[in-house]
Amino acid sequence: MVSFMKAYEAQTYALMRITTGFMFFCHGAVKFMNMPDDRPMHIQWIAGPIELIGGALVMIGFMTSPAAFICAGMGAAAYWIGHFSAENYLPIMNRGDAAALYTFVFLYIAAKGTGIWGVSKD
Repeated sequence: MVSFMKAYEAQTYALMRITTGFMFFCHGAVKFMNMPDDRPMHIQWIAGPIELIGGALVMIGFMTSPAAFICAGMGAAAYWIGHFSAENYLPIMNRGDAAALYTFVFLYIAAKGTGIWGVSKD
């Protein structure tokens, strides 16, 4: 197997962490800052701050592992509460693919830590 990206593993991981944190931060901004959203208010007021603050922490690389672990739990809860049903159990069918993907990406970030280009080292 050709491993031409092996030399850039640390940079690629940092870009994934920063981009994932930024996208999660944007999801939180939509919910927390009362931008047009069709979700119930209790979901916006619980998920919004977790996505906004957790996404920012992961993005800048500060307290990355605990923040990513909480974000992973939020992604899992979003999938099981908001998307999963007995009729539509596959993520592509119930539109929960983003929540499922966030869950496992954040679990990986929680396990690996900040890496390079972060404010603190885990």
